[in-house]
This record gives sequence, structure tokens and C-alpha cells, in this order.
Amino acid sequence: MRSTLIDIAREAGVSSATVDRVLNNRSGVKDRTREIVMNAARRLGYLSPAAHNASAEGRVRLDFVLPAGTNTFVANLLRQLQTQATARPDLDVRVHSIEGFNPDTLAGTLQELRGETMGVGVIALDHPTVREAMRSLASSGVPIVTLVSDILHVPRTGYIGIDNRAAGRLAGYLLGRFLGRGSKGKIALFAGSLSYRGHEEREMGFRHIIADEFPALEIVELREIRDDRERAFEEAAALLKRHPDLAGIYNIGAGNSGIGQALAEAGKADSIIFVGHELTEHSKRLLLSGVMDAVIDQNPRVEAREALSMLDCAVRGKPIDYHPPRLQVIFRENIPET
Repeated sequence: MRSTLIDIAREAGVSSATVDRVLNNRSGVKDRTREIVMNAARRLGYLSPAAHNASAEGRVRLDFVLPAGTNTFVANLLRQLQTQATARPDLDVRVHSIEGFNPDTLAGTLQELRGETMGVGVIALDHPTVREAMRSLASSGVPIVTLVSDILHVPRTGYIGIDNRAAGRLAGYLLGRFLGRGSKGKIALFAGSLSYRGHEEREMGFRHIIADEFPALEIVELREIRDDRERAFEEAAALLKRHPDLAGIYNIGAGNSGIGQALAEAGKADSIIFVGHELTEHSKRLLLSGVMDAVIDQNPRVEAREALSMLDCAVRGKPIDYHPPRLQVIFRENIPET
């Protein structure tokens, strides 16, 4: 039978609340007490052998599971993880690119990492099989952080990413103000997949602010495009034919280049307000050409840095000092240097 927090508390001579704070890397615990609790957890087999070996060998093995595909932001995040890992000789980092919208594939990958890794970062689908795989991995003592899109009610060390509900509200505010208060018009949404909680939260935030502050705007469609630029182009082209009087588009996920291509080919780039996410080479070109009007950005460099730091601290039993990425709105006039 696996040891419990009460067993660890009894072994370490502290309260179960103190054990909970230590194992979840919360503040308010002395370093000596933290060390006693971690040693007790290892003796009782609560932490995985991999976590125990981290202090002995000095090198931490971390695995990141990211969706494959044409999502440029995810590609940038992957590149940042690899680049920053090369500057950390204390870390051994592997990145696994898998089919992004298949929960069984994701769950299977997480299960395979059990006993092989010291910490895991994952962009996770909110699905029962994925949640169960995360619970199983965490029960073996492996700390997990969710990236970009969070999942609630599973044991994880933390979430690295923006407030997606706030991001959706920001997108709705931008679109509404571009079109003008009191203006009537049709608007449409595109999402990668609402199986990602982050996309669902953005949609909810967007709908709420449109209903509250811009009630004359009518949301006519929501299309899921699987973060694929070809599918985004096809869906956007069909949308423009169904709604020739469309006034605005909000793209919750990836696929900006496909939507932009459809707008340009239909001659609608100047008449339709287009707001999306993530400053990439594609969205930068769309901003410069005037096809996109605003991009809500989260910095993949910061997210990679914080993910590596949080997992490293969790494995080594050190306090976590988390600095979340900030929302930034990019227009054509304030594109930052890269």
C-alpha cells in the first residue's frame, strides 16, 4: 500500500499540513524542515526512484509532451525548451511530439513515462483518459506541470500560461471597440479544439464580454479547425461565402495564416476585423499587411523558462518562484524585435 501524507508526517515528526506544503512546494516551511520531510517521503517510497536519484546524480530528467502539427506557437515553444535546456547542464530534457487531438495517444504517452522520468510538462486535452493518466503518473511521485492550457482536479505542481478566460475577454473587447460601440454586425469564432480547456475558456470569456458590452454584435458561427492552416483556410473560405456581410473574426487558437489567406483571396481583408493569438512569423506578416488587426501574445520563451524552473525545483524539493507570462496586445505599430 502506498504511503500517505499522514505516514510521512508521522515519520518526519511534523503536521500533515506541513507535509502538504513541502510536497507541493509552497512557501512557509524552513529549509531544514523541508529536507526532513523530503527524506521521509523518499524512505517511505512516496517519491519515485527517479526523484531520489536527482539529488544523488545532480542531473534531472524532464519530459515534455506537446502536440504535433502546424501550430507555429507550439513549434516556437518546443524550440525554446530545447534551446534553454542546452544551457542547463543540470537538466536532461526530452520533447515528445504526438498527435495533438487524440486523448488516448496522449494518455498512453504519459503512462509510458512512468518510471522513466523525474518530471513532466504537458499541453493536455481535458479528457477522462488523460486525467486518469496524469493521476497515475503523479501517484508515482512524478511532478507534472500543465502548459498553455490547464486541467483542474488533477494533481499537478502548477500551470504555466496565461489566464485564458481573460484573454478571451480581451479579444472580445478589442473586436467590439474596433467595430464601434453600438454597431450591429456578424462575427465568427474559430477554435483549435474545445477539448483544450484553454480554448474553451477563451470562448467563454469572449462570449461574456460581447453579451455584456457589445450586445448588437451577433456571433453566427464557431468552427473547430484543429490548429491546421489548410483546414482553417477551407473553413474560413466557406464561412465568407455563407456570410458575405461578416464584420469580424476571432481565432482562439492557431491557423491564422489559413484564415488570413481566405480573407485576402476573398477581398475581405480591409472590411473584416481579424483578431487572433500568438505573435509568430505568420501573424507578424498578417499584421504588417493589414489582414490582422491585433494579436494577443504570450511569450513562449518565458513559458519554457518557467516550466523548466518549476519542474526542476519540484524534483529537487526546492521552493518554487513562479513568474507567469503576461498578456500583450500587438498591433502593426508595436511589433517587438525578435
